[in-house]
Amino acid sequence: MHGEYKVPGGKLVVVDLSVHEGRLSQVQVSGDFFLEPAETLGAINAALEGQPVSADEAALARRVQKVLEPPVATFGFDANAVAVAVRRALS
Repeated sequence: MHGEYKVPGGKLVVVDLSVHEGRLSQVQVSGDFFLEPAETLGAINAALEGQPVSADEAALARRVQKVLEPPVATFGFDANAVAVAVRRALS
């Protein structure tokens, strides 16, 4: 499944994922945004892995926000943008 979200005035967030037994699996977040340190991207994917497909945007954003706490720096996207892209992938 594939979902995209273009942040107004920001960057593109892309999510590719599969669903296994009602849960997110093989989650891969990508896009033209900037993230420092780069290995935080793996932590975002891990935070979404196993979440129920019924999780709403707010619940998904809370999971991602925990990973994006300082000293992580983002440019052009936020946790909400990732959550929107996930929900779009699932719809």
